[in-house]
Amino acid sequence: MINIRLLKAFPKSAQYIRLNVLFQWLGLLMNVILSASIAYLIASAIEQRPISWIVFVIMILSLCVRMICNDRAVQMSFASSSLVKEQMRERLFSKLSKIGPSYLKTFSTAQIVQLSSEGVDQLETYFGNYIPQFFFALLAPLTLFLITLWFDWKAALILFMCVPLIPVSIVFVQKIAKKLLSKYWGQYTQLGDRFLENLQGLSTLKIYQADERKQEEMKEEAEQFRKITMRVLIMQLNSISIMDLVAYGGAAAGIISMLTSFQNGTITLFGALFIVLMSAEFFIPMRTLGSYFHIAMNGMAASDTMFQLLDLEEKEHPIQELAPFSSLKIENLSFAYEEKPILKNLSLSIKKGEKIAFVGESGSGKSTIAHLMMGILQPNTGSICWNESEICEIEPSIYSPHISYLGHTSSLFLGTVGINLKMGKADASEQEMWIALKQAGIADLFQEKEGLQTPVKEGGSNFSGGQRQRLALARLLLKNSGVMILDESTSNVDVESEDQIIQTVKDLDDKTIIMISHRLKNSMDADRIYVLKEGAIQEVGDHETLLKNKGEYARLWNAQQNLERYNGGTQDEAK
Repeated sequence: MINIRLLKAFPKSAQYIRLNVLFQWLGLLMNVILSASIAYLIASAIEQRPISWIVFVIMILSLCVRMICNDRAVQMSFASSSLVKEQMRERLFSKLSKIGPSYLKTFSTAQIVQLSSEGVDQLETYFGNYIPQFFFALLAPLTLFLITLWFDWKAALILFMCVPLIPVSIVFVQKIAKKLLSKYWGQYTQLGDRFLENLQGLSTLKIYQADERKQEEMKEEAEQFRKITMRVLIMQLNSISIMDLVAYGGAAAGIISMLTSFQNGTITLFGALFIVLMSAEFFIPMRTLGSYFHIAMNGMAASDTMFQLLDLEEKEHPIQELAPFSSLKIENLSFAYEEKPILKNLSLSIKKGEKIAFVGESGSGKSTIAHLMMGILQPNTGSICWNESEICEIEPSIYSPHISYLGHTSSLFLGTVGINLKMGKADASEQEMWIALKQAGIADLFQEKEGLQTPVKEGGSNFSGGQRQRLALARLLLKNSGVMILDESTSNVDVESEDQIIQTVKDLDDKTIIMISHRLKNSMDADRIYVLKEGAIQEVGDHETLLKNKGEYARLWNAQQNLERYNGGTQDEAK
């Protein structure tokens, strides 16, 4: 009924939970005083005894104190749940930043989104309501038993003995509920995965007229989710019915025992009325606990997945300081996605100030090399060394400022041009940002608009592909890293933007440039070109040398030149 690890994970929430229980208990005592006052008034009226005005004062005071206690209990509930949600989200994001994209081996992006939003929100009920109610539900019946014991020990004992039947029924239901709710949460995240995938690929589905088929698949999965949701609801309703039966049955048994005592004259009218009013109070805390139980189980099911993420192995990074870049060495490096080899026994060296290019057919492992250099992926065998230090041993926050990456689709974020640029350098001045925009050949566009305050929509959707890429290049230049990796950075842009980006890169004489491109024209000026084929280095040399060798590079070059001549001729005919 309680996840010990979940409780131990947030020790600071304990003080709020204790105060929550305390205020609920004080509220219970006020309710006891109020019920005793009501019983006294009724008994006095029946027995025609005078009623003191002090009773009414006591009733008003107990009501006021109970209201204050209830309000404070709600505040403590909010404080504990807010603390837990904040800390859990912080831990999840911290973990993700430490392990990087390697989490994708175990979790999908949709799962991470759901865990950090709906999943964490499920903990609100667990810490804010369920846990305080659990301890209060243990304390309340014992308190009421000790009070009612003075009036009729038989009725008090019967009421007290019937209370544990509710948690027994909860434990019985839990065995079924845990497996069912785990399956429910898995189905929920799977449905979210599929929805996000279809939404992101909607244009592709439309092009291939596969949207209707995917819609039917979504309908089937949604129907499966509906069925398991209904099973969860049926289980909840059945368990609530069982708890109600126990609560009402126990209260009735206690009242019947009290009536027997009253008939025998062993209890006064006041005592009898008081027990009638208190009989329901014995079971209400446990009954409320039962109503929170099923929602709390959702939180526990989500927390199991959260702990799976938090338990993912983190590689230690003993190197906390990094000298300026002098060389990057790859030795005997191999890498495979699952069981498919991508890179095979690569060895090479890159020195400061060099412009290096990796070329080859699609699937030859070019982008994988870039991800390995960035530390996003880890090699299966071999090593990548920054100067003399393996990058897998360097603290990512230390390594990141020294190396930059520009892919074929760079992310722009909702905000302004200035906000996006400052991701490259947080303390960048306006002058520095304008210099970077001019270097990227896009300053004129923003000068005609609202300058650095020009709005950027989500994903940069209010700009063309070329404009987005040049803005991303300006951000890269502003970061001013010693090593810059351009991974197919011109593959999705127009010719003008491509030429501008390539020219900007050529002018960076003081930087080490690593360029990955399917267009060999962009690699012509590289100091050294590595030609990859089936994950291995096929050839190495500059442009002229590789053409003279008439090997793989020359074959790719000639094929691209013929294709460009053909396209040019086709366009001339069209004109």
